[in-house]
Amino acid sequence: MQTRLVAATAWAATLVATLASLPAQAATPARPPNAEHGWVTSTLRHMSLEQKVGQLFATYVYGGDAVDPSATDRAANLAAFGVETPAEVIERYHLGGVCYFSWSHNLDSPRQIATLSNGLQRTALGDGAKGRVPLLISTDQEQGAVVRMPSPAAQFPGSMALGAGRSARDARTAAEVTGRELRAVGIRQPYAPIADVNVNPGNPVIGVRSFGADPTLVADLTAAQVTGFQDRAGVTAAAKHFPGHGDTATDSHTGLPVINHSRAEWDRIDAPPFKRAIRAGVDTIMTAHIVVPALDPSGDPATLSPTILTGVLRGELGFRGVIVTDALNMAGVRAKYGDERVPVLALKAGADQLLMPPNLALARDAVLRAVAAGELTERRIDESVRRILGVKYRQGLARSPLVDVEKAVRTVGSPEHLAAVTRVTDPTLTAVRNDAGVLPLPHVNRSVLITGWDSAAFAPVATVAAGFTARGARATARPATLPSDATIAATASQAAEHDLTVVLVNKAWDTAVTDPRATQQRLVAALLGTGKPVVVVAVRDPYDIAYLPGVTTYLATYSYTRAAMDALVRALHGELSPSGLLPVTIPTAEGAGSVLYPYGHGLSW
Repeated sequence: MQTRLVAATAWAATLVATLASLPAQAATPARPPNAEHGWVTSTLRHMSLEQKVGQLFATYVYGGDAVDPSATDRAANLAAFGVETPAEVIERYHLGGVCYFSWSHNLDSPRQIATLSNGLQRTALGDGAKGRVPLLISTDQEQGAVVRMPSPAAQFPGSMALGAGRSARDARTAAEVTGRELRAVGIRQPYAPIADVNVNPGNPVIGVRSFGADPTLVADLTAAQVTGFQDRAGVTAAAKHFPGHGDTATDSHTGLPVINHSRAEWDRIDAPPFKRAIRAGVDTIMTAHIVVPALDPSGDPATLSPTILTGVLRGELGFRGVIVTDALNMAGVRAKYGDERVPVLALKAGADQLLMPPNLALARDAVLRAVAAGELTERRIDESVRRILGVKYRQGLARSPLVDVEKAVRTVGSPEHLAAVTRVTDPTLTAVRNDAGVLPLPHVNRSVLITGWDSAAFAPVATVAAGFTARGARATARPATLPSDATIAATASQAAEHDLTVVLVNKAWDTAVTDPRATQQRLVAALLGTGKPVVVVAVRDPYDIAYLPGVTTYLATYSYTRAAMDALVRALHGELSPSGLLPVTIPTAEGAGSVLYPYGHGLSW
């Protein structure tokens, strides 16, 4: 076993060289600019003001079928939009985009998703009358902690895991495979990659969604994923969340974060990934509902700030693509102004695409009234619609908006894609501590308890237990997600009867929101109290070890996908040599600049 610390200059040079060597290979043939301009101009000319304003909005709709949703989804659409079916929502509001979620019952299987996409596109295009425009369908398929596409879709381990792997090529592959599967089912706009630099270990909303804490690493992998999504897979990347959400202790879903970086710190930490994304040709950048006084002292969130969106993003950074807001139903953007004002102010600030307002009718009507009153001009609306139409044209939606359903079924979760998941996942596993020399484990007939945090979708506890069983162990799976006191006691009693315990933890450090009773910390302490060997595995944030005193064996997988758990089992048994390096610094629980494990730390055997 040896500790491998890699200097930033070495891996940065390697990543730059790797990116430079990547061949240019477009997923769809490039169209001449004059053809795009002609289609955009002709389409815009035949659109009414209502149709133009509709193009600015993207939102969810309830149901797995465009015209025949379930009774429950009909009721939900009626309550939210005043009509019963997804098709009617598109017709009424002339929507420019739809965002898929599992909770809105859009995502069930490749066949269903592709069929839904085709139904929505047929509705948007209608009878082919002039002024009818195809939809830009989107979803949050970041991978890792934020996954929308269900099995059998390829499930990669997420951004921080890719940061631990340090490979621009693997980051590009993850984006390419993800993008190809999304495109196959009609989704052309994944809201990824994450360009935030997670320099705050207490960040409640970004964390493992970020590639890491080093701006150069994050910039390199962000650019690689833009290439993978756009050039390789032919979908529209959306770098987020501008101007950088990596140093906050507040979740913008529930409050309005303030980022107190100086302008020099913003230039050094937050700006590089967005600059690299723009250089890579990113089509879309998503805003953050955060206040950055060094960029705009007004106190307005970036989503509503002309200084930040028009002045910094467009003026200083030279971005000419589509600016999409983060969801407008989040508390961060609603804190200062009412829901009626937010969409108007976002457009005045420089945004183009307005995502998920809490009341679509109110938001649409507010924009129309602002144009009628002269607060917004139709020329300003046209600017945003032109950008949105341009993306749709470059996506090929003007020529072929429908997908081949049978091809979608063959593409999503194909053997080639699943093999790529394994190749990309294996190098990300990070061994942080092995002080007791427990690892690697021999293949012997031993009794092993697998316990701790679990997920219904991925079943990591059962996956790890099955891996031990396949290697000759007598493994018992006992999920204990945020366990009660009785469950902690029973689990510890059971662990005392086993030769080894493997316990999975997920954000055990977060006793403010995720685990307010510190149940995971208490479970680990009880397991250690048995005196039997305990292997602790962080299946999300790597920071947990600072809050688990006495742990001598600790690994970080950064996600709980089946591929990550399979890699874990192989590494525990010495079949895979851990090669991941921490993409963040792990501070002590006391914080205040004290370091428990430095950036770049990683063990191998």
